[in-house]
Formats: sequence, C-alpha cells, structure tokens
Amino acid sequence: MLKATFRSFLAHKGRMLLSALAVLLSVAFVSGTLVFTDTITKTFDDLFKSTSSDVSVTPKSEFEDSDLAATGQTPTLNRSIIDKIAKIPGVKDAHGGVDLESVTVVDKNNKSVGPSSGAPTLATDWYETDRTPVKITSGAQPKGAGEVMIDADTADKKKVKIGDSLRVIAAVGTFDVKVSGIMTFTATNPGAALLAFDTATASQRLLGNPDLITSVSVSTAAGVGDAQLKERVVQALGPDVEVKTAAESAEDASDQMSGFLDVMKYAMLGFAGVAVLVGIFLIFNTFSMLVAQRTRELGLMRAIGASRADVNRSVLLEAVLLGVVGSTLGLAAGLGLAVGLKALISAVGINLKGTSLVIKAATPITAYVVGVVVTVIAAYVPARRAGKVAPMAALREAGAPPQKSIKTRSIIGAVLFGLGALALVAGATADSGGQGGGFLGLGVLFTLIGFIVLAPLLARTVVPALASWYPKVFGSMGRLSRENALRNPRRTGATASAIMIGVALVSGMAVAASSMSASFDKQIEKSLGADFTVQSMGQPFPEDVVAAAKKTPGIGTFVAETISNAELTAGGKSDKVIIIGTDPGLDGAFKSNYLQGSGDAATKSGKAIVGEDYAKDHNLGLGGKVDILFPNGAKTTVEVGAIRKKDDGPIGFGNTLILPNETMKKFVPDVQYTTLSVDAADGQDAAKVGAALKKSLEPFPQVKARDQSDYKELIGKQIDTFLYLIYGLLGLAIIISILGVINTLALSVVERTREIGLMRAIGASRRQIRRMIRLESMVIAVFGALVGLALGMAWGIGAQRLLASQGLDVLKVPYGTVIGIVVAAAVVGLLAAVMPAFRAARMNVLRAIATD
Repeated sequence: MLKATFRSFLAHKGRMLLSALAVLLSVAFVSGTLVFTDTITKTFDDLFKSTSSDVSVTPKSEFEDSDLAATGQTPTLNRSIIDKIAKIPGVKDAHGGVDLESVTVVDKNNKSVGPSSGAPTLATDWYETDRTPVKITSGAQPKGAGEVMIDADTADKKKVKIGDSLRVIAAVGTFDVKVSGIMTFTATNPGAALLAFDTATASQRLLGNPDLITSVSVSTAAGVGDAQLKERVVQALGPDVEVKTAAESAEDASDQMSGFLDVMKYAMLGFAGVAVLVGIFLIFNTFSMLVAQRTRELGLMRAIGASRADVNRSVLLEAVLLGVVGSTLGLAAGLGLAVGLKALISAVGINLKGTSLVIKAATPITAYVVGVVVTVIAAYVPARRAGKVAPMAALREAGAPPQKSIKTRSIIGAVLFGLGALALVAGATADSGGQGGGFLGLGVLFTLIGFIVLAPLLARTVVPALASWYPKVFGSMGRLSRENALRNPRRTGATASAIMIGVALVSGMAVAASSMSASFDKQIEKSLGADFTVQSMGQPFPEDVVAAAKKTPGIGTFVAETISNAELTAGGKSDKVIIIGTDPGLDGAFKSNYLQGSGDAATKSGKAIVGEDYAKDHNLGLGGKVDILFPNGAKTTVEVGAIRKKDDGPIGFGNTLILPNETMKKFVPDVQYTTLSVDAADGQDAAKVGAALKKSLEPFPQVKARDQSDYKELIGKQIDTFLYLIYGLLGLAIIISILGVINTLALSVVERTREIGLMRAIGASRRQIRRMIRLESMVIAVFGALVGLALGMAWGIGAQRLLASQGLDVLKVPYGTVIGIVVAAAVVGLLAAVMPAFRAARMNVLRAIATD
C-alpha cells in the first residue's frame, strides 16, 4: 500500500499542482510574516541593548511616556541632579541629556525635513560614548546655539548639506540653525529623523531653560554591577525619579516596539488565516474529484485485499505528501517574502540593510504544521469516502459516484445560519460596543459556516436561475454548461465557497467603510461651525503656530484648543485621561448639544464641561466638583458648568473634560495646541480668508488649514487607505479562490474526458467546447460572488448598526463596488477557464473516447 500510495501521488502530481500552490501561498504568507517580524524584533532588541546606558535616571510620572508624547508634554529634571548622582560611589560618569520627539524641522522653502512615513523627528544633545548609535561621518559636532547635526539618511532624502539653514519649531519657540555635520547610524536606523545640538542649546532652545534636562545617563565604575548601582542611586535620590538598569531600559523600549509589531504581525496572520481557509476548499475539491475519478482503481485495491483503513490511510498519506511538498516550497517562498518586506520597510525609512533574516525554530515548525494539518483536514472527508468504495466498484465505469441526498446537510446549514443571523441581530441592537462586538463576531462565524454547509443546496436553486438564459443565447452548449455546473452540487458549492469568503469580506468592509465615510460627512456638516479648522495630523503644535494664524487678515472668531494629560477624580473614582482647553466661543466653533448648561457659560474660570456618560458614571450634576492632577504635579478643582449630550458623534468631544484655556495655561504653562477654529470676519470673502490663512501657516508644514469640504476629503482618503490595505491583504485569498476555480475545471475536464471526446465525435467544434467550459466557470464564479455579496452586506450592515450608537448612523451601500464585484467575478470565471477550456478543446478525439 505504501508503494501504491507513492506511485499514485507521482502519477497524479500534475492534478495536485494547483493544490500544492494553494498550500505554498498560505504557508509563504505565514512563514514570511513570522520571519519578517522576528527579524525586526531582534534588530530593535539588539539596538536597544547596545545603546542603553548602564543606569538611567528619568522623571517619575503617573502617566505613560507614550501618553505624554501624544500631548506634547515633556517631563524634566533639574540639572543639579547630575552632581548628586556623580558623587554616588560606583558612578564612573553621569551625563544629563535632552531627548525630545515633539519638534518639527523645515528647510528654507518651508518644506518638512522630517520623515514622511509618520515616524518622529528626534532632537537630542550631542554626547558621544561607546554606546552612541551614530558617528560623525562629515563635518563637525555642533558648537553654540546656531549649529546642528543631522542624520545621513534624512540628509540624503531631503537633500540637506553641511552649511544649509534649517528652522526648528519646538514647543518653547522657533529658531534657526545651520548644519555643521552629518552623522550616520552605526546600527539600525529606526526610521526617525535625528538632530543633535550641543547640550546647552538643547536645554535652552528645546526645553526653554538651561537648567532643565530630560534624563541622566550613568556609567558604572569597574567592578560595580548595574543592579548594584541602581540600588545606590535609588537610595540617594529617593522615590521622585525613575531609575532603570540597561537591561530594564532595553526591555521597556522593546515592549513599546512589540506593541506596534504585534498589531502588524497578527493582522497579517489573520489574513493568512483567510487564505488558509480558502485553500481548504481547493484541496477538498481536489481530493474529492481524484477519489471520484479513481473509484475503479480503489475498487480493484479493495478486491485484491486492501481494507477500508488501508485505502483511507493511503489517501491521507497522499495529503501528507502534498502538505510536506507545499510547505517546503512555501517556507522557501516565505523567506523571499520576508526579504521583500524588509526591502519595503527600508524604503519607508526603517533601514534594515545588512541585517540577517531571523529564522526561529518555531517558524518552520509552524509552516509545516499549517501546511500539513490544513491539507490533511481538507482531505479527511474524501479519504473516508475512498475507504467506503466497495470491491464491486472495480466492475463499474469510472467517474463520479452518484450523489447522495443533501437533506441532512441542508438542515444543519440552516440551523447554523439561523443562529448566525440571530447573533448578527443581537450584535446590531446591543447597547454596549463590547457585547455587540462579541455577538457580531459570532454572527459572522456562524453565518459563514452556515452558508458553506448550505452551498450545495444554494447551488441547486441559484445556479439554474443564473444560467437560465444560457440555452437561449448559446444553444446546446449553454444548456450543457448549466447542467455541468449542477452535475455535482457539492463540488460547485465548495468551489463557489472559496470565492464567497473573499467577496464577503471585501463587500462587508466596503459597506462598513462607505457608511463610516457618509457618517463622518454628516457629522462634519452637523458639528463643525467654524469656516476653517487648523490641525496637525501628528503631534500637537506650539504657540508660534497660533500667533501666525492670528495675524491672518480678515479673520473673525478665533477659538484655540489645547491638550493635556490629567488624572480626574470625581464621585470617588479616578481616571487617567486626556483633557481639552478652549477659548471662549466653543459653541460657535463646534455645535454641541447640552443636557444641562451651555458651553459659553462653562468656559469661564473655575468651570468645566463634562460628557453625559462621565457625569452619569461619577454622579455629577451642575455644580459638581472634579479634582484634576496634571502631569507636572499641579492640582486644581473645577465645577461642572455644563453637561454635553453624547450625540455629538465620532468627531465630537465624547466624554472629554473641557476647561477654559485660562485655567489650562495657569497649571500647564507649556501646554500645546491641538485645533484652531477660525471664522472669516463679517463681510469678508471666506475663500480669500482661507487662502490667506494657508499662506500664514506655510512656515509650519506640520499643520493644515481645511474647510469642511477639505475635511471630508481628508477623512475619505484615510478610510480609502484603510480599505486599499484590506483589499491588498485579501488579494491572496482571492488568488487562491481563482486557483480553486481553475483546479476544479481542470479536474472536471479530466473527469469528463470521454464525454468531451464523444461530443467532439458527434460534431461539437473546439470553439463550442471552449465556450461550454467558460460558461460553466463564469456561472460558478458569479454564484460565489452573489452569495458572498449577500453575506458581506449583512455583515457590513450589522457592523454599521453596532457603530450607530457612536454616531456612525448613516448606512450607505456602495453600489458601484457591488456591481464591480459581480462583473469582476464574471471576468475571473472567464479567465480561470482559459487553460482548462484550451486543454478540453485540444483533446484527441479517439484517445478521449477510449479513456476509461
């Protein structure tokens, strides 16, 4: 039986080629993702380990560094702490440094010199040690307030040379510098732009005070361990600072990076899972058809003594061989994919050149487990069917066995689909997002499985309707195409299911995204009252931007919003949140609805606006007290002057607490800005004022002034970018589903070799044979697309109704996309049939008739 299995596998290797390709693609996506993310993780881990000081001292804060960075706030230490640390036994050297992310750098043409990939521009003081990640490769280190060094990668991309003038926009002010030198990363470039000033300039120009620093890097003396020195520093400085060893600093940095990498990793693996699921249908169809075509062969094996278990194991062993071959090739292809992803990420700024690929033991193990297990699972049912072939089958004609009733299957499918539909309804009508999301996920899963199980029944009812016009237009070939698609409903259903999954996901995403875009447009019209909105897409912006905007001729009402982290305490509950400060006139700039009070009354000193849910959760009414703790340790108590309704939608303030800027600036003097709302003055041409405002802001490329139409366009582009990414990642599943159609048709042609030969013998032309195959392929593809559309639109509508409570209350079906999917499915069906149709038409008539 072992010899027979190997010979059978080699004899049918051509028929298994596309199934092996499906395994290859799925495994390649999985292994490539793992190798790529492991490589990046190892690269950054090594970078953090090699650059972390023996012991580091930073300000202690109740807030996460990433949260503070998002609001542009920088915790600082007084420079006097350096002398205290230097006197601690075991300290070889202590250096007070400055490191910031909230800076913008522009050239003489007001073009940003920072990364275009969204990575930050890092500003630091120049202090060279054996752990410094860069070295000076051209020019000289900065000396004095007017000089700076820039990294070589940024200099090359932005055409910056030694002697060029740059303008630095920092939180405490804007200043001009000249490039004194170029520094090159000796290790991985993390994708950021890097500027280095001398230490005094960094403190004065970046922090606004020569006595301030952001950290102290401590080197240990010989014979003193990092942990030992850390204990001494903690004892000397007390609990007001954060002290970490090099290992702890590197681990924290790696943890922050791993959060981003895990999102990317699991997203890619999720789409790989979709590809694997689609591949299962292809492999299932392949083995089902091979078993059907080998009925006589299997019957002969049973007749000469092979047991059911022998035949079952034989087919499963073929599946294992297919999985091993596909996984081996997929693992190799995955390495190629990882190399491609590495080159792609280098192109956007994260330089991994010279970095070797990291292949952990888990990667090949995962690759083979995915490839082999998926193949065996897909082949299990056909293997059981093969084991049930009776010895008497050797005396019958070869071909597909008679079809069994699908009544039981249909009942199971209907129950599963019904449960899924109920879950979708429960998710769409749930009161809480968390609960609704859980129901929605279950609904997607059960409706998908239900449709897959129901696919043969649907094929029997939908395909005749779709192909009803075939006989009228294409005559006898049209009728034969329709009957061939119905000949084996299980096979047609499985082939169409592969297409259905990809189409369902794409159409569901399209409905949700279109509804989201339409809802945002509605909210923009409903909520934005100002003629123009000035915002930054990244970091908050400093006072200099506000001052420039205010000088614009023709402007009227001007409302600036500031942003800060804070800890709020009310009703016995404390929350770490982001709060907003505003100038008077908020209600004119942003149309909020109030449950109690008004925005204008609440934007006075000592007052605050809170959201409806926050007030309810903390038992607050008008006059209620909220204690605020700011990151710098300042404290205040405000009185609730207004409670905002929670219907202000996705671009509203939600539960965010809003203070008057007068209060915000009193307790956070270095607060930065997040939004400017600007109106044209009465009698002024809004278009001309808008143009003048944009002109005023040209020196600050980190911000953009937009009117409502610009704002809608921006939101639309962001949603489109997300959709294109989803479509691209789902492309692999679509490719595999196309391979499934090709494979089914190719094996169907082999199965019907004698039939096609007889048709040719009684007068059918090659052109008619090709047409018959193409029409069969097209109806299967369109059937899968229509079922997928119905399913995907149900998912999309369910998601939209779930998000309606968050203000995304407009349902929009993208009919252009819907029509495009159906047309694309028909085209895919025609293209998938090219090779099988060509092969069928080129058959030798006599040899085909003589086939068993």
